[in-house]
Amino acid sequence: MERIQHRHIQTNGINIHVAEIGEGPAILFLHGFPELWYTWRHQMLSLSSRGYRAIAPDLRGYGDSDAPPSASSYTAFHIIGDLVGLLDALGLDQVFLVGHDWGAVMAWYFCLFRPDRIKALVNMSVVFQPRNPRRKPVESMRAILGDDYYICRFQKPGEAEEEFARVDTAQLIKKFLISRNPTPLRVPKEVGFGGRTDKPIILPSWLSEDDVQYYATKFNKKGFTGGLNYYRAMDLTWELTAAWTGVQIKVPVKFIVGDLDLTYNTPGVKEYIHNGGFRKQVPFLQELVIMEGVAHFLNQEKPEEISQHIYDFVQRF
Repeated sequence: MERIQHRHIQTNGINIHVAEIGEGPAILFLHGFPELWYTWRHQMLSLSSRGYRAIAPDLRGYGDSDAPPSASSYTAFHIIGDLVGLLDALGLDQVFLVGHDWGAVMAWYFCLFRPDRIKALVNMSVVFQPRNPRRKPVESMRAILGDDYYICRFQKPGEAEEEFARVDTAQLIKKFLISRNPTPLRVPKEVGFGGRTDKPIILPSWLSEDDVQYYATKFNKKGFTGGLNYYRAMDLTWELTAAWTGVQIKVPVKFIVGDLDLTYNTPGVKEYIHNGGFRKQVPFLQELVIMEGVAHFLNQEKPEEISQHIYDFVQRF
């Protein structure tokens, strides 16, 4: 880990913290919520040892990167603007792209907006969903999953932050990362995001107390608003991407998801993946991997397997 180098790069009007290791063809890793560049630590070490240059930023709003205060500064255009500027600053015309969770969502948008910059994509957990021109995404989620669905609960500025603040940050990180409940996450206000705090949490073998403390230290310093603003900008991104309605993902893709992932078990997603809808929208989908007994944070839960999946795919190109 000490061989991983860190620096700040100015891009799109903000400073982005970037972790890097290795030389060779570049792989850009995009993390999700509530994570950091650190979620890719295992893959960075593995891929760099096999002749690749691994690059993992803290996305805007996270860790040691800048966090503009307004949710309107977190649309897909802002994030992809940051990343294109990052590639330009690093002198990279094209990269392999790897995403998970919100990083996966942004990876899809990267391929929509600037497919010329992406050699191939390995994406995890969140499928590409075509834009529904008739209804905004948060409205759709409320209709299907109810007001207690976590993304709906994240919408009001400050509300989730207040609930998070009532719980020890390390405890909160543990709850998020080790959850193995595959059903859609609903959090009634009377329960709150902290849930029960009297029950000790036993960490799985793949997550150490040191790992948890790394996340907790960064989130204690930065807060959660930046990460939550991605959810709060969903409808604004929807409004701004009307011109991309119906556009397919036209780069080579490998998609990986665990069968215990709550995203895989969201109503309609399995049918979309397995009945041809996903492949219609992602016509260059070359590999689809469903990992048995694996939950949402698969790149940390199964680090060696995920590193091998990435290597097996990118070394073809």
